[in-house]
Amino acid sequence: MGIRLINIGFGNFVSAQRLISIVSPDAAPVKRIVQDARENKTLVDASCGRRTRAVLVMDSGHVVLSALQPETVAHRLDDGREPDTCEEEESDE
Repeated sequence: MGIRLINIGFGNFVSAQRLISIVSPDAAPVKRIVQDARENKTLVDASCGRRTRAVLVMDSGHVVLSALQPETVAHRLDDGREPDTCEEEESDE
C-alpha cells in the first residue's frame, strides 16, 4: 500500500491517508479553526492567493486551505480510491 496523494489545486497535493475532513470555510467554527492554526503556525495556505473554498483538516493538526470547492476535492479523493475487496453479492430471494 503506497502513499496516495490528492491534488488540491495549483500543483499542490495532500496525503489521502492523513486527511480527516474537508469543510467549507464559511461557518464561524471553521473560521476559528483556521485562525487558531494560523496562530499556532500549523496553517498551510495552498490557495495561491485565491479565495479559500475548502478547508482540509489533517490528522497531524495541520489545516490546509484550498481554492477548490469541497465537492471537487472529495470527488478527486473518491476517484483514486481502491475498490472494495468484499462486495456483497445479490441473491435472487
